[in-house]
Amino acid sequence: MTASDRRPDIRVLIVEDEPLIAAAHEAYVERIPGFVVAGVAGTARAALRTVAACVADDNPIDVVLLDIGLPDASGIELASALSGQRPEPDIIAITSERDLSVVRAAVAHGVLLYLLKPFTFAAFRDKLERYRGYRDALPAGTDAAGQQEVDRAMSVLRGSDDRASAPAGASGQTTENVARCVRDSDDGLTASEAAVQAGVSRVTAWRYLERLADDGVVARSTEYGRAGRPQVRYRWQVGGPGSRTR
Repeated sequence: MTASDRRPDIRVLIVEDEPLIAAAHEAYVERIPGFVVAGVAGTARAALRTVAACVADDNPIDVVLLDIGLPDASGIELASALSGQRPEPDIIAITSERDLSVVRAAVAHGVLLYLLKPFTFAAFRDKLERYRGYRDALPAGTDAAGQQEVDRAMSVLRGSDDRASAPAGASGQTTENVARCVRDSDDGLTASEAAVQAGVSRVTAWRYLERLADDGVVARSTEYGRAGRPQVRYRWQVGGPGSRTR
């Protein structure tokens, strides 16, 4: 493939009012080939200005990573406002909001994918790669798509979340439960303590905690007691994805 044949990077706008979380999302995007952070906005107003400015520069935003809870407007209101831009950016919601009415409203206002905090890098990467597959499956420009192309594009978006966010053969819900236990603990948890709180075996809790640590969601520290073997304590990473409940 020549340089002229290379597809342009997908331009991403991160909309998140917590600077540490926004920085974590930016670092995640930069780890995924084919995506580039075009801007970071902490308010709905700043996001609209950024999108409009990029359109004016003939270098529009392709996809917005949107936090639902913003200080000056809801993410749903921002999604509605973005629908008036031409070209209209796609939207991936990144939030802790689990209320089904909010989820339905997000979908109704054009949100393509919905990523719940807390999450691992693998889950984040899966959403972005699924979005890229969706874009690749549709014709470029404004030409009409056939039924087969539309069906193929939509099937890419309907992939399985669990395979990307959990260890092999395990549940994404367990990943979320274990992560929440660590996040809600002031001093972190050992695998044994996490197992009790999450209602799983110690080995299962350890597997999930190690996966979360590998993805940078939790940090490991070794504690040496007066007797017995040292134990590993897992603490929530300050500034990691989902550090603040939405």
